[in-house]
Amino acid sequence: MDKIDAAIVNEIQSDFPVTAQPYLVVAQTLGLTEEEVIRRVKNLRESGHIRRIGGNFFPEKLGHVSTLCAARVPDDKMENFKDVVNAYSGVTHNYERDNDFNVWFTFIAPSRDEIAESLDEIQNKTGVEKILNLPATKVFKISAKFKVGGEAEK
Repeated sequence: MDKIDAAIVNEIQSDFPVTAQPYLVVAQTLGLTEEEVIRRVKNLRESGHIRRIGGNFFPEKLGHVSTLCAARVPDDKMENFKDVVNAYSGVTHNYERDNDFNVWFTFIAPSRDEIAESLDEIQNKTGVEKILNLPATKVFKISAKFKVGGEAEK
């Protein structure tokens, strides 16, 4: 990732322009062409530097609930578990950790019952026996922004 890629990532990870031509707005802000921004964002997605571009919403304001889940996933079940979990539209993050509970993911749904049913389905489809369901009861952090290509913001 070069300095221009880093500048694009820093620009779009928060305050993404909500307009008919968002990449043109980003390009104008950074002194680039719209085509260059689009090409670079595409390359960043293909290389895995950008996982997704999308809005962040407060689940409770949309009448939904959220939970943090943790699972003990054996190495031989990891790929299938990842694929099954990622197939659920309510999963917003899914990542491995160096811990006994080695896979963590967040899940948003209209009700706690729907989350519980989905977690049961995931267990049945994957053979993973233990998934912790840690429902959010209070929001402490709304977003995270990471400065790319330099020292972190204070």
